[in-house]
Amino acid sequence: MTSPTRVLVLNSGSSSLKYQLLDMRDSSRLAVGLVERIGEQTSRIEHTCLTSGDTREQTGPIADHDAALKAVAEELTRDGLGLDSPELAAIGHRVVHGGMFFTEPTVIDDAVLTEIERLIPVAPLHNPANLTGIRTARALRPDLPQVAVFDTAFHTTMPERAARYAIDPKIADRHRIRRYGFHGTSHAYVSRQTARLLGKDPSEVNVIVLHLGNGASASAVQKGRCVDTSMGLTPLEGLVMGTRSGDLDPAVIFHLARVGDMSMDEIDTLLNKRSGLFGLCGDNDMREIRRRIDEGDEEAALAFDIYIHRIKKYIGAYFAVLGTVDAVAFTAGVGENAAPVREAAIAGLTGLGLAVDPERNAVRGGGPRLISPESARVAVAVVPTDEELEIATQTYALVGKNN
Repeated sequence: MTSPTRVLVLNSGSSSLKYQLLDMRDSSRLAVGLVERIGEQTSRIEHTCLTSGDTREQTGPIADHDAALKAVAEELTRDGLGLDSPELAAIGHRVVHGGMFFTEPTVIDDAVLTEIERLIPVAPLHNPANLTGIRTARALRPDLPQVAVFDTAFHTTMPERAARYAIDPKIADRHRIRRYGFHGTSHAYVSRQTARLLGKDPSEVNVIVLHLGNGASASAVQKGRCVDTSMGLTPLEGLVMGTRSGDLDPAVIFHLARVGDMSMDEIDTLLNKRSGLFGLCGDNDMREIRRRIDEGDEEAALAFDIYIHRIKKYIGAYFAVLGTVDAVAFTAGVGENAAPVREAAIAGLTGLGLAVDPERNAVRGGGPRLISPESARVAVAVVPTDEELEIATQTYALVGKNN
């Protein structure tokens, strides 16, 4: 009997459940879907079977993640891809925060669940939802290996000089305060794919990865290992994002509390949900911001300039951290699709060996590709991220190794 080769990838949010079923023999997708607005009367599930091309959509109340995953299982069963299939090798779960304890994908048991739960204070929005998805999946298939793949794991190779904040180490250690970084599965995948694009092994290249989506982060990857990244204790630090401020003088928080008479919850909401591009101009969709700029909107233009300025600062900083750079790679929704962002972020950096070819940069879609001129000293690339494939790959590799 052949070994099972399918992996179900689950990404559980506070009110959503994204999923993909992959066959790891050729990394092909068999089904993808999304359950959103869990816990509401207007819940919706959209499911696509990629083997048949059929897409189905249902609306109606889905009470909780248990009901959501059962609905997903029913949809997969209708396509002959159910959770009871003997071809299902494992379920891989995206877990946002693994702290310093989890440095690689991990088979989930009760002790692992306890540790993920202990990390809730540093990931209050994400880890509880991730735990709910794991517990639900384990209840449905207690016999099946379940693997946690952590957003933070790729960044645990950062040296202490990059990971430590300059505060009392005893206080920092007591409260687990350090720079963890996020989007790790994306940074790992994109840095490897960039090396492949250059025809080299990841251990031979230094890459700056710019993951630019509604959430955004940068990383400095030296010979396949992360040595610095822009997000910190939480995903708030670093680049300007869709609704997050990114880097900020910490005293702004004290000032808002003392002078603005704002509560900690109000400040938290301001910096995480009402700042960034949205806070600057009222839009966090880059397409809409570019449309407004084309119409002469000065507010949108300033928001764009602030966004680009922060990216340039991190590119320059990571050149200094790495010493030599082989490539700068753009990825995620904005990085992959917004040519004006790529052009503006690289403009004026010829002294670092960076340039963008306008024709190459204007090409939309497709796989990994270079957008720098042939003569450029440092490659500039667009590399579509694939976090679900990365989670499935790490899950399948671990399950195979354990078997």
